[in-house]
Amino acid sequence: MFCQSVFFIYLCNHYHAGIMKIGIIQQHNTTDREDNKARLAEKIRKVAHEGAELVVLQELHNGLYFCQTEDVSVFDQAEPIPGPSTEFFGQLAKELQVVIVTSLFERRATGLYHNTAVVLEKDGTIAGKYRKMHIPDDPGYYEKFYFTPGDLGFQPIDTSVGRLGVLVCWDQWYPEPARLMALAGAELLVYPTAIGYDPNDTPEEQQRQRIAWQTIQRGHAVANGLPVVTVNRVGEERIGGQSPCTSHTGDSPRIPFWGTSFVAGPQGELLYEASETEEVEAIVEVDMQRSEQVRRWWPFLRDRRIEAYGNITKRYIDHQE
Repeated sequence: MFCQSVFFIYLCNHYHAGIMKIGIIQQHNTTDREDNKARLAEKIRKVAHEGAELVVLQELHNGLYFCQTEDVSVFDQAEPIPGPSTEFFGQLAKELQVVIVTSLFERRATGLYHNTAVVLEKDGTIAGKYRKMHIPDDPGYYEKFYFTPGDLGFQPIDTSVGRLGVLVCWDQWYPEPARLMALAGAELLVYPTAIGYDPNDTPEEQQRQRIAWQTIQRGHAVANGLPVVTVNRVGEERIGGQSPCTSHTGDSPRIPFWGTSFVAGPQGELLYEASETEEVEAIVEVDMQRSEQVRRWWPFLRDRRIEAYGNITKRYIDHQE
């Protein structure tokens, strides 16, 4: 009888039905890491008291986006998992009875670091983690200098609010991670993010990039019949030193992050879109039962021709092959 009761509780928690209230926190960070964390804690409390069950934070939320330059001293910011940040946010999760998706600079070993999302359960424990797989190396985004590509694969994380397909930022441009998370049973795709404009681009080009960024993720929602939650940074961040990604008027690298955190439903419909320029803490209601109906209307998983997709694992298909 006891085993049956435990199994029933697991099913009730695992197969989350009905409306889920998701807290979105889009924040402008400064060099004061403790203040950044304190402001995040205040906002987490706010959305939790307003009924949020799941709270999603932006990528590398404790400090500035340091990947604008290559600086070995920045490795001092990395921390183990479990560590100080999982303890800090785990206590909040337990106090407020919410699930929190964090994004941390993981120190795995000397000289080995990852960009890692950690999901904290309502009891403060670590439900699971995901190490960012796709690592960019562009002007202003020198992540290959800091992060080793993830080695945990694309495995959803089971929580009391559902099975979360957690990915990170640059992963969001690729259809394969979203699909693999969906095939592994993810009920929600979650992307902590840090992305903004090159200040040297024209306003028209900047807007094309921002819209493309949102469009491709809404496409993941449609292709997989799943809601998507994306939380970005906001505001301009400057880092000391030299970089090709500089303003016309100065040599200090800077990125104006474009905000626009959003939630899309399983047909790609926008359920919420945040400001491009302002901090936001909001609650978005997502119908977690809707994916079932959408996948019945659009049975993309049923009609996949998996026997014909072998070449997808190749880097490129030469015309001679």
